[in-house]
Amino acid sequence: MAEPRGGPGPPPAAPAAPGGAPGAQAGPRVCFAPGAAAAAAAAEEGPGRGRGKVTVRYDRRELRKRLHLEEWILGQLTALYDCREEEIPELEIDVDELLDMESDGARSARVQEILVDCYKPTEAFVGDLLEKIRGMQKLNTPQKK
Repeated sequence: MAEPRGGPGPPPAAPAAPGGAPGAQAGPRVCFAPGAAAAAAAAEEGPGRGRGKVTVRYDRRELRKRLHLEEWILGQLTALYDCREEEIPELEIDVDELLDMESDGARSARVQEILVDCYKPTEAFVGDLLEKIRGMQKLNTPQKK
């Protein structure tokens, strides 16, 4: 003989609907609602306490300028070395290093030093690069908001 639904025996194959009807499967049930654990943790911590999450924001405009500059540099180096992007010699033009230098003369000398093996004239590239980095900020130190 079959046992009644609430009696001992294996649980039914289909789970009961949330908030089950009277006579549904008895026993402990765990439900995970989105954000319920976070809300419970925040309630336990009390007012005025955060969740322990730290957010550091960078100036998006400055990041966008830096990305455009790097794409421009890559295009210029491709033209200077007259090759595809993958064939460009491994060069490191560190914009933050250039920004740390005190004068355009020092910056120009550093870039010329990096491009020493380029057989095409680099003066126009160096001048344009110095013009583009003028007024830029270093990205080493993020801005907190």
